[in-house]
Amino acid sequence: MTNRFLTRLKEKPLLGDGAMGTMLHSRGASGGQAFDALNLTQPELVASVHRDYVDAGADIIETNTFGANRIKLEKHGLADKVAEVNRRGVEIARRVAFSAEREVFVAGSVGPLGAHLAPLGRLQPDAAAAAFTEQVAALLEASVDVLVFETFGNLRELEIAVNAARALDADIPISAQMTFSNDGITPLGDAPAEVAALLGKLKVDIVGVNCSVGPARVLRSIKLMSEHLPPDIFIAAQPNAGWPQRLGGRLMYPATPEYFGDYAATFVRAGVAIVGGCCGTTPEHIAQMRHALDTMTDDAPPVTVQRIDVAPPSSIADVINPTELSQKLARGEFVTSVEIHPPRGASVARVLAAVQTLQEAGVSVVNVADSPVARMKMSPWAVCHLIQSEMGLETILNFPTRGRNLLRIQGDLLAAHALNIRNLFVVMGDPTTIGDYPEAFNHHDVVSTGLIKLVKHGFNAGVDYAGKPISQPTNFLVGGALNLNNSNLDKELKLLKKKIDSGVNFVMTQPIYTAEPLRRFRAAYEERYGALTLPILVSVLPLYNLRHARFLHNEVPGITISARLQARMARAGDDGAREGLAISRELLAEIKDEIAGIYIMPPFKKYNLAAELIEAVNDMMAA
Repeated sequence: MTNRFLTRLKEKPLLGDGAMGTMLHSRGASGGQAFDALNLTQPELVASVHRDYVDAGADIIETNTFGANRIKLEKHGLADKVAEVNRRGVEIARRVAFSAEREVFVAGSVGPLGAHLAPLGRLQPDAAAAAFTEQVAALLEASVDVLVFETFGNLRELEIAVNAARALDADIPISAQMTFSNDGITPLGDAPAEVAALLGKLKVDIVGVNCSVGPARVLRSIKLMSEHLPPDIFIAAQPNAGWPQRLGGRLMYPATPEYFGDYAATFVRAGVAIVGGCCGTTPEHIAQMRHALDTMTDDAPPVTVQRIDVAPPSSIADVINPTELSQKLARGEFVTSVEIHPPRGASVARVLAAVQTLQEAGVSVVNVADSPVARMKMSPWAVCHLIQSEMGLETILNFPTRGRNLLRIQGDLLAAHALNIRNLFVVMGDPTTIGDYPEAFNHHDVVSTGLIKLVKHGFNAGVDYAGKPISQPTNFLVGGALNLNNSNLDKELKLLKKKIDSGVNFVMTQPIYTAEPLRRFRAAYEERYGALTLPILVSVLPLYNLRHARFLHNEVPGITISARLQARMARAGDDGAREGLAISRELLAEIKDEIAGIYIMPPFKKYNLAAELIEAVNDMMAA
């Protein structure tokens, strides 16, 4: 069957529209509301944006339905309005298109669901497919000309979305568009070639790049993708108006309409069939692109990048308040923490995705490990800073003493404090002999108790290790390690007493699976030294299956899994992860009134399981 949209696309390049959200916000729509719901409450406002893009020369206008899926709308109490919001979005765009004096196509805009797929998140593939099916069905019922899946950062999520659409309509034209970060890869670490290889196998008509950064980098991604796409697939490019900068509390996009006009012809010469704009672009940008496409010659003017200056960040405050973790422990609030491993590469997108899942579940704080098992990883300082600045969630920096001399230790402490990373978990660290570089430096100038004392009695008092003043006292909260399963109980008791005398603020334990180690240790400590009032965060490592339980019991020092629990995991079979969570919940229900919080170690980075456990614990504490 001949499709009019695809026929036109074969004849000449088509011009898309620009940003919808940018325009709605500029015309008074609140940034905290669901812009898609304006289809119901302010349809004329939405129509005015469509009309301006048509007047600017757009051949395609996208419906105001980018976030009109059940998961996103549910956050605004509109989960039951999915079909209505999408149908009305098409109706508004269709009326504007019909009123134009030329042919204008209506594209049904579908964005990501706003929740991360498991295992980074808790959204299962079948639930994601159901959400996409619901939205796409409404768009198809209202008769869009083409479906545009745009601004996807997760390649797997885009695949699910496309397959859901194809199951509903085998013939509707589909455009599948990914977004790339400033480093030229997707937020989850896929390169353009990998994206093209997968999308080229799907039943799509158009593959493209949208949002991302400015035209120059989008053009580079397009060129890299085109080398790996089948020749019968069209290409789309809809970049942002440059890399956004925050100026005076506002998000500004530097790329001018004239700059976009120059690039329109460049994109077409590179083989792009649909050009347009995304965040920060306006009808003025589209008008310049229209003019460029209508007057294209072989000697287009060179493209230059416009730059803007950004004010440097302000310095840390003179008066430093206690951390949120410190305040929660002081108030006796139950604390939940989850261990996060830094990435092996330079992208933190997967880490931030996992943190978002935990944050939505109600986690109090996240621990960022430092070279766990002596493996080469990104510096945890950077990960902590990005989590706190981009996610607004406080972190605990794991701070091993092994491999650091006194100069490095003190410099690292100052750097952490300057980045507002002020919760520390002081440990000895894993020996380099077991890791990636067994020949690496493995010595240390101070042990963990010495580092605790250095921080609490030195830096927090305004002096360094040598007693010389530093420019400003720090305000670190310091945690230490506690092994409740240490076979040498006397040694562990003495070590904890020494850490307390050094000023430790809290301790985090090795994983336990019954209440007995905690109660045995507390009783022994109080018999020898008196009441143990120090906040204790008990570590919980949910069992994943029987093999996991046996490995921990037999090969990880300090962890004991009883025969009874191993038998439970054996009976669970393929439901081992469920049974492991049940065991953890039972333990926490028994000891929750005896501890200050928990420290979850997600098995095999299954952060969705950690999120479930956090919700269960929060429900326990609220009951």
